[in-house]
Amino acid sequence: MNQKDLNQITERGISQEKFEHQLEQFKIGFPFLKLEEPAAVGKGIISLTEEEQKIYIQIWNDYKAVGHCITKFVPASGAASRMFKNLFAFLSADYDVPTTDFEKLFFEKITKFAFRHALCNKCKQNTGKSIKELIAAGQYKEVVANLLEPKGLNYGQLPKGLLLFHEYNEDEIRTPMEEHLVEAALYASSNGEANIHYTVSHDHLALFEKIVEEKVPVYEKKFGIKYNISFSEQKTSTDTPAVNLDNTPFRNEDGTLLFRPGGHGALIENLNAIDADVVFIKNIDNVVPDRLKGDTVTWKQVIAGVLVKMQKQAFEYLKILDSGSYSHLKLEEIIRFLQRDLCCRKSDIKELEDAELVIYLRSKLNRPMRVCGVVKNVGEPGGGPFLTYDQEGTVSLQILESSQIDQKNAKYVSMFNNGTHFNPVDLVCATKDYKGQPFDLPKFVDETTGFISSKSKNGKQLKALELPGLWNGGMSNWNTIFVEVPLSTFNPVKTVNDLLRNTHQARA
Repeated sequence: MNQKDLNQITERGISQEKFEHQLEQFKIGFPFLKLEEPAAVGKGIISLTEEEQKIYIQIWNDYKAVGHCITKFVPASGAASRMFKNLFAFLSADYDVPTTDFEKLFFEKITKFAFRHALCNKCKQNTGKSIKELIAAGQYKEVVANLLEPKGLNYGQLPKGLLLFHEYNEDEIRTPMEEHLVEAALYASSNGEANIHYTVSHDHLALFEKIVEEKVPVYEKKFGIKYNISFSEQKTSTDTPAVNLDNTPFRNEDGTLLFRPGGHGALIENLNAIDADVVFIKNIDNVVPDRLKGDTVTWKQVIAGVLVKMQKQAFEYLKILDSGSYSHLKLEEIIRFLQRDLCCRKSDIKELEDAELVIYLRSKLNRPMRVCGVVKNVGEPGGGPFLTYDQEGTVSLQILESSQIDQKNAKYVSMFNNGTHFNPVDLVCATKDYKGQPFDLPKFVDETTGFISSKSKNGKQLKALELPGLWNGGMSNWNTIFVEVPLSTFNPVKTVNDLLRNTHQARA
């Protein structure tokens, strides 16, 4: 490593020690997690009756009424390019008419997309023909080029948050960013205000700000509230080095080191900067039109109510522990709360003396807390809820990705494949202690849960280091509660044709 390298590392806000440690991680890899079993209803997942749902909604509304600060945190920096993978393939294919089922469906239902008017205008502007005329002339690729390329709508490069998703009428067509504004008004506002924080890429910040300027006054008038919108970018200090296949630093053509974004786990730094009592976290593309928002609003309030109740109980126990006035019976009550409600279990807890027990209980209760909505598994790729062991042998609830599991362990692979529930990224978090002081969230990350992935740059293979994911390793040492929520609350848009589903049609 030369002086030029050291300067480059320092400029990114990365210490030499951290850089060298990350290079070492490529060599030694990351340990796989030890699993107890998948979480299920009655084993780490709470299933609520209608009556219980109403109680938790009331708890949430009472909490909001006394002036707590609530923020909606929306990771929105991801490019939409993967949404259009099939259409990019069509553009470079050696045929000119729709051939695959995906291509045929796209053109067959093209009038159902909310972006069709904007796309038609671009087609007329660039070719002199409408979408209908281009299709009639067999110029299918012109339509796709005007959708994806900079000469047209440039959807191949824009983030999902800025795409036109839902058409209510010709004058009201909403982006996911706007749907999150609406959601915030419906379940995450208090004192007549709604706080929303979007994490965005630097290249698209101005475009997001433009939508805020144009659209926020419209929604403020519609809902009679004031919006406080803020943005942040992923910090360069969370970027990670790339290496060659022999684990030596990968270099760009100009000889500089190649750094890559560390994945969504890097956003723990952005979340750490949010000053709020309760923070909702939800992916940018998991939105539905107004006619289907009922379940989303209901269940967001339910899981927030669960969080408020659980946090209140943890705070009461912490005050008792800190006061020093407790009986052995009270300690046993606290143990039951930790084990039964927070599913945090230590096998040798009965061997601890009271003084040791208090230290242990306090360390486990005095942590950030999150309630995660989980849906029944319908075969979607992604993580799921599990009971796992940490380095000290304590069992706790975690969200796991397949990369964290030893694929050679048939028992674990079977557990992962046969899990009953799936993680839709539906979280509500409490990030302050009982004295109102914010927790330092990076201290609760399990650094051993990162992983190494294979990528390429200019045709050359490389290895990339992904930081512990935001909702798995990034929140590994939080207190976690899983609540079963209906599948109707999970409507992601992975491909452009997903927008054709009934759940993304604003007019039924």
